[in-house]
Amino acid sequence: MVPSKFLLAILALPSSILGVQLDVKNPASIRSAASTIARGLLKYYTNNGTNTPPEKIGLLPFPPYYWWESGAMWAGLIDYYAYTKDTSYVESTIQALMAQRGPKNDFIVPAHRGDEGNDDQAFWGLGLISAIENNFPGPGDGKPQWLEMLRALFDNQVTRWDTASCGGGLKWQIYPENIYGYNYKNSISNGAFFQIAGRLALYTGEQKYIDWGNKVWDWSREVGLISPNYEVFDGTDDKKNCTALDHTQWSYNVAVYLQGTAAMWNTTEQPIWKERTLGLLKATEVFFDPFSNVTGIMYEAACETVDKCNNDQYSFKAYLGRWLAKTMVLAPFTANTIRPLLESSAVAAAKSCSGGADGVSCGTKWWVGGYDGNTGAGQQLSALEVVQSLLIEDADRWQLVRDA
Repeated sequence: MVPSKFLLAILALPSSILGVQLDVKNPASIRSAASTIARGLLKYYTNNGTNTPPEKIGLLPFPPYYWWESGAMWAGLIDYYAYTKDTSYVESTIQALMAQRGPKNDFIVPAHRGDEGNDDQAFWGLGLISAIENNFPGPGDGKPQWLEMLRALFDNQVTRWDTASCGGGLKWQIYPENIYGYNYKNSISNGAFFQIAGRLALYTGEQKYIDWGNKVWDWSREVGLISPNYEVFDGTDDKKNCTALDHTQWSYNVAVYLQGTAAMWNTTEQPIWKERTLGLLKATEVFFDPFSNVTGIMYEAACETVDKCNNDQYSFKAYLGRWLAKTMVLAPFTANTIRPLLESSAVAAAKSCSGGADGVSCGTKWWVGGYDGNTGAGQQLSALEVVQSLLIEDADRWQLVRDA
């Protein structure tokens, strides 16, 4: 499939003509666009009524949204607050994180035993570290604080580092009865664990987290999840001692390791982490050129152009955008590569936000130059992340990191 000349012509139009208005050089315009898209995202969140059962607070409706994607949404809204200073969703975010923290404050939630894997738990943890980094308002005195909960989550994952097969690594699933995935050691589980370690190392300066960052990276390379060319593959079968790989490349897999390496470089200033950061950044190129005549626009290479993405995968561009932006600040030597890609993708995403009854719902295929008729919370979050990421360099916490 090659985009028509008509679609390519639409792509060249200013985003003010189609979809959400966006001037990527104007912070006020970016904030306005992000606000519009965020409102559209919150339309999918209905479990905030006075009669909502406690276990449902903070969750998007299931089906179709699994527990982890709710955590991903709140993490995006933590960044939204940090970048825009809009407090509209702060109370709901605090309520959601506290409701889903689990009885031991480590985000192991008995009600989600059937669908909580290591990656699912980690997505809530990635929201916690963003809250910590950005001085997001806390839950109040006498309640567990964000750092306390993230330490508990991290330590809980440490207990499942599995040396019984493959010399280490986290399994995808936590519980043996979840047969689909229990014997699969995947990149998103290990990469998220790695990223949390790197960011905790940067925030706390504690050697424990530096050591775990090194350990997870080394293991990921040794079993081949990360190739010599820094491609990041989906996962490996521990029943075969991790000798058989699924070579599918998803955008969030390379991105989750990428921000982790940037944090490790910023923490240690070791040249090897710069080399790894640049290698992973190079590997993200496959997610920006859907066609030879449409380049610089983010897309999900494994499924998007052939209409095979599932509901989870519609949100993957959100994490690519989120973690590219943070990499750009943590590792400034990447900014000249990343910023133009975020800008061109944000323009395309804004144009896609021109559908639905409200006229600003966001689509899936940003490269078609408008709304493609396929919308949802994942698409809305993806557009929000890539648009609001353009504000990161002026956010308070990230300003401090950049200046340092």
